[in-house]
Amino acid sequence: MNRTIINIGKGVVIALLTTFILLLIFATVLTYTQVSENIINPVIIIVTAISILIGSSIGNIKIRKNGLLNGAIIGGLYIAIIYFTSSILNWHFGLKWQSIVMIIVGMIFGILGGIIGVNKKTK
Repeated sequence: MNRTIINIGKGVVIALLTTFILLLIFATVLTYTQVSENIINPVIIIVTAISILIGSSIGNIKIRKNGLLNGAIIGGLYIAIIYFTSSILNWHFGLKWQSIVMIIVGMIFGILGGIIGVNKKTK
């Protein structure tokens, strides 16, 4: 049980770091190119999905069981951390339809990552 919690935490941290790196790259692209700012929301959703998928996959490799549940927990914790941080940094923060989409994306990609991680063969 304790090892599972450590691996879930590891998955969340990996997802958050992946998000930071990908959004830093995207911010650089936005700054130095003529890319439209209209793509910001779709890119954030895609970055979130990729980050959770990677974090959940890596976090579940050593767990080897309950990929659906552990993946959903990783996705849920990631989204909770992002929304908690957003609510602290932005006084006008509120749950909108985009928030609902993000929660659903987070849970689905967490579950998918959990399935991938549990079924990945380790050497």
